[in-house]
Amino acid sequence: MKKPDRTAAGDAFAAFSMSVIRLAAHLSAEGDALAKPSGQTSARWQVLAAASHANMSVADIGRILGLARQGVQRIADLLETEGLVRYEENPAHQRAKLLTLTPEGEATLHDIQLRQTVWADALGAEIGASDLRTATATLTRTLERLTHSKASRR
Repeated sequence: MKKPDRTAAGDAFAAFSMSVIRLAAHLSAEGDALAKPSGQTSARWQVLAAASHANMSVADIGRILGLARQGVQRIADLLETEGLVRYEENPAHQRAKLLTLTPEGEATLHDIQLRQTVWADALGAEIGASDLRTATATLTRTLERLTHSKASRR
């Protein structure tokens, strides 16, 4: 069966999409390597970082990270068992508790962020700030368009 013909823009988007998928896999592996000395994974680091920005519910964190609430809940419960986060009352919602970092969680996140800073500075210098800003703008526009398309299908 012959593949459907795409436009040049469609081919460019397909190549872009495959590059982003490959990049995500590499970033996840690098995140795991950066978090491992602190006994964490990339996924746990993401939840710690999200909780550090503001007291949010597990569902809020899932929405921000683009992850299922159940997966974030599992990670948050593990982090709570380790003493890195705690659940607090949510004045806006009785059942959806807010996730907050403990002092141990803040220290763990800081430790990971120190390693990430060295890594990001080195890689950023190799690629160049201008190219990275351009790529970020393209990714942001693509995410906004995909989010808009998804919302309009509901």
